[in-house]
Amino acid sequence: MLMFRRPRPYAGLEKALGYRFKTTALLELALTHRSYRHETEGVAGDNQRLEYLGDAALGLAAAAHLYAEDATADEGLLTERRSRQASGRSLAHAARRLGLGAWLRLGRGEECSGGRERESLLGDAIEAVFGAAYLDGGMKAVETIYRRLCASGDAAAAPAESRWMDNPKGQLQDWMQRAGHGAPAYRLAAEEGPSHKKRFVVTVRVNGRDYRGAGSTRRAAEAHAAGAAMAEVTQE
Repeated sequence: MLMFRRPRPYAGLEKALGYRFKTTALLELALTHRSYRHETEGVAGDNQRLEYLGDAALGLAAAAHLYAEDATADEGLLTERRSRQASGRSLAHAARRLGLGAWLRLGRGEECSGGRERESLLGDAIEAVFGAAYLDGGMKAVETIYRRLCASGDAAAAPAESRWMDNPKGQLQDWMQRAGHGAPAYRLAAEEGPSHKKRFVVTVRVNGRDYRGAGSTRRAAEAHAAGAAMAEVTQE
C-alpha cells in the first residue's frame, strides 16, 4: 500500500527562512494578522503576542552576533547597530527579500489597502516569525533565521549621517545612554478601538517628563513617543 505524505503548507517559506518548524501551527499564527482573525470565523488568535516575544528574541540574537563580530565596538556603537537592524525599515526590507507578504493571512480590508506591502505590517510579521521560532526551537532557531535574514554588514556599515533615519527609538536610546540615564522605558497608556482597527497610546519618560505617541501598532506609537522626546531634548 502506497503512503502519501501530506505536503507542508509553508514549505517554501521554511526553505527561505532556513528553518523547518516542528509545530507549523506556530508559523501559521505568526502569519495571521488581527484583521484576518476578526473577519474569519473559527480563528482564535493573531500574531500580536508573538510579535512582542519576537522583538525580544531578535534583540538578543542581534546583540550576541554584533558583540562577537566586532571586539573593538563600544556599548554605544553596538546599541546603534542593533537598533538599526531591529528598526521597522530594516525588518520590512528583510521581509520583502523573504517574500513574506505573499504568505500573510490578511482580512479583506487589509488586502485591498495594500497590506502585503505595508512596511509596518511586514516588520511586525517578521518579528512574529522570530517569536514563533523561539517557541518552536528556542534561541537556536531564532539565531538560524537571524543569520539567514539579518546578519549582514549592511546595517552596521550605514553612513553615520543616516544612521538614525526612521529609527527614533534607537536615537533616543543612544542619547539617554550617552547622557547617563540608562535605557528608555515605554509604557502602554491606552489601547483603543475595535480589534481590527486598534489605536495604541504609549508614553516614554525622559528626564522626569512623559512624552506621548500614538499609532496603529505599539511599535509605531513607541516610535512617535521617542520622536516627540528627541524633538524637545535636542533643543535644550
